[in-house]
Amino acid sequence: MSVEDTEARHRGQNGYCTYLGNEVFAWFASTESKSRRNFLDLLRAGHTDYVLNEVAREYRGRQKLPKAQLQLFAAEQTFADHAHWAAHLQRLGILCARHSQIATAGALLGSALSHELPPDLVILREDAGQFNVLRHALCWIHAERTIHTLRPFSAEQQEAVERVRAQLWDYYQALKAYQQAPSRPQKAQLEARFDEIFVTKTCFQSLNLALKRLQQNKGELLLVLDRPEVPLHKNGSEREIREYVKKRKIRASTRSAAGRKARDTFLSLKKTCRKLGLSFWHYLQDRLTGAQQIPLLPQLINAAAQGP
Repeated sequence: MSVEDTEARHRGQNGYCTYLGNEVFAWFASTESKSRRNFLDLLRAGHTDYVLNEVAREYRGRQKLPKAQLQLFAAEQTFADHAHWAAHLQRLGILCARHSQIATAGALLGSALSHELPPDLVILREDAGQFNVLRHALCWIHAERTIHTLRPFSAEQQEAVERVRAQLWDYYQALKAYQQAPSRPQKAQLEARFDEIFVTKTCFQSLNLALKRLQQNKGELLLVLDRPEVPLHKNGSEREIREYVKKRKIRASTRSAAGRKARDTFLSLKKTCRKLGLSFWHYLQDRLTGAQQIPLLPQLINAAAQGP
């Protein structure tokens, strides 16, 4: 089963809150970092092992780990936890911070995929490099802001910006229509139309540079042509995390790690119940009284993901 994830981050007094979810589940976690290593650690879903396998090997190659170091990780191995992994790096003499970071990220990704994380998972994100793992798509709303935030210096430049924005939103509507009824001819037309829009030369150099940058991200912006189920924007994740932000503004922050975990857990359960059409209050009553009349959430999530 393929699942698309959306991601959003907000900085609070006790760290960053990360949201992962889609139309059938929601999950929140507050951490002290928004690094790629932290993101991959979250994708492991509680597992603590580090796995050297084909996935980890391919990742290290893409990240240009030196050939001498690549050969040190040729064998497939599994390490129970961070202590065992750190000791292995020490034995191999991997002391360079960058080399250690690449090797660790590869082992974390290997671990996540070895624990049934779908290899075709799509990460829907802003253009932040640390989330550029697995397959990823870019949010069209954030992409458009690259043009929307430009400040023209003349009426002619303003007209050029408005003309391009109108073309972009017309194209966005065409992508939405494609999602409802994808076809090969329409896919070819949309790919060609994308190039026509984003290679346009205008009288405004800043606009030209913005268009060029978006054109370079064509693969991520047009992943929807191959995966019509992928959302075009991440407004859903922004809405989901808004409740967390409101609570933080009112109550400041939690006093302990246990309080932070409890907040994240109950918010995850509440949002997931809402996505599944369950009453969160009835779900809590069912669990606290031991009635167990409501099926386990993983079962409901799997059933919802399969569709009617």
